[in-house]
Parts: sequence; structure tokens; C-alpha cells
Amino acid sequence: MKINTVLIGILLSIILISPLNTLASTDTSTELLFGSVAMDIPAVMHKRLKPLTRYLSNKLNRPVSLRLSPNMGAAIQEVVDKNVDLAYLTPVAYLKAHAEGNAKIVAKTVTKGKASFQLMIVVKKGSPYKTIADLKGKTFAFGDKRALLQRAAVVGSGINMEDFSSYQFIGHYDNIARAVLNGDFEAGILKDTMAFQWQDKGLRILAESPPLPPYNITASGNIDNETLAKLKDAFLNLDRNNPEHLVIIKAIDKKYDGFAATSDAEYDVIRRLIKPFNK
Repeated sequence: MKINTVLIGILLSIILISPLNTLASTDTSTELLFGSVAMDIPAVMHKRLKPLTRYLSNKLNRPVSLRLSPNMGAAIQEVVDKNVDLAYLTPVAYLKAHAEGNAKIVAKTVTKGKASFQLMIVVKKGSPYKTIADLKGKTFAFGDKRALLQRAAVVGSGINMEDFSSYQFIGHYDNIARAVLNGDFEAGILKDTMAFQWQDKGLRILAESPPLPPYNITASGNIDNETLAKLKDAFLNLDRNNPEHLVIIKAIDKKYDGFAATSDAEYDVIRRLIKPFNK
């Protein structure tokens, strides 16, 4: 009877302890799901992000798989609802995911050596416009209607949307540049790299936004601090001087050089710009 009592005690201890050990083991091998804004068709996005998820799987020693969203709204909601564990998002998308789902910032992208970008208001060279106020009553070209930051940057420069005689959303930055150059619109907004390219082709920069944090990697609210730290290390350790890492970085975007550390406070500048549109 004594032996049976001892054996029962041992068995009970194993039963009580085993689930905890199994849970810990399962937890470290649980698949992480990686989402993204829809910047290309799914097949192209898979091609761009698959090398990154393979790298993360090896670095974290756990599977990381893609779960892409059809549009920006869906991508944000996936993070908010914790249906994905991390995502490649725009700065405004991160702020929405943070506000609605306690999402956490992991790292920001670095483009051609810069970990920030600016939006530029451009006009045609030789035009009479010298200040933002001169654009009142004029026509203006925006890109994607869903790109809230473009409108926020224009309003933040000192002119309201209703001050234009008309404005249109015409898609890609190339469309904007050509439309302003051809005289279809009297002004438009471009990303800094595109504005610089068109300076020698007949456009002039009239005004620019403050430096803004760029695309980023966001973790959903269910990511624990230990995993968050490992994710940050994984992204910050991507080295463009390592040929294997460079392939991963350039697959995401040919203009990227890697990732840099960031913080939620760095996105306050965007919070201020988009505030008038959040009423």
C-alpha cells in the first residue's frame, strides 16, 4: 500500500507538471503569422516577403508563415483582431493598429540610407507659385485616395482641401509628376525620392513635410516581450553587407537598405498631421 501511494504521488506529479512543460514546448514552436498591406497582387507580395519569413523562421527557431490581406483596412483589422502576429504596415496603419489593438512597433525600414522620408508639394518649373498660399484656387493632384498621409501633409503645410478649385486622386506618384509637368494640374504631392528625380525633368519643390517615419514592422498585442525582443534583434541584425541578408532586404523593396530601431513616440509627428482627419 505504501508503494502504491508513492507511485500514485509520482504519477500525479508527472500529470500536473507535464502540461506545463508541453505548453512551454508548444509555445516556442507555435507558428507566427505575418501579414501585410496589399501593395501588389498576392503572388508578388509572396515573392517579396517569403525570403523574410524564411529568415525569421530560422532566427526565431519557429515557423513563420504569410497571411496576406486584400487591402489596407483588412491588414489593420487582422493585427487588431490578433489574427496575425506581425505585419508590414504603413505608418498610418501602424497607428490605427496601435490605437485599436495595442499593436507594438518592431522596426522601421531604411531607404537609401535614410530611416525617414518626406512628402513634397511640387509645381512646374517656371510657374508663378512661391508659397503654399499661392495654391488657393488652383488644381491639385493626389495619389491613392486611401493614402491619408498625403492629404494630412498638404493640410499640415497650411492649406485646406476646400481651398483648391479642384483636386483628384490619380494613383501612382509617376502619374502625379507627369500630370503636373503636362499642366493637367497646377500642383501635386510626391514622395521625396520621386520629387528629387523629377527636379531635373521640369518640376520644382514648393514645400516639404517634416521628416516622417516610414513603413514598419508591427507586432500584434498578443506578442510577449521576449518574442518582441527577438523580433527586434532579427530585423536589426539584417546586414546589407551580408550577401544572404541583402537578398532578403532587396526582395522586400529594391530601395531598402535594411531596418532601424524606432519607437511609438517617433510616430507622434504623424499623429499630429492626421488629427484633423480623425474627427
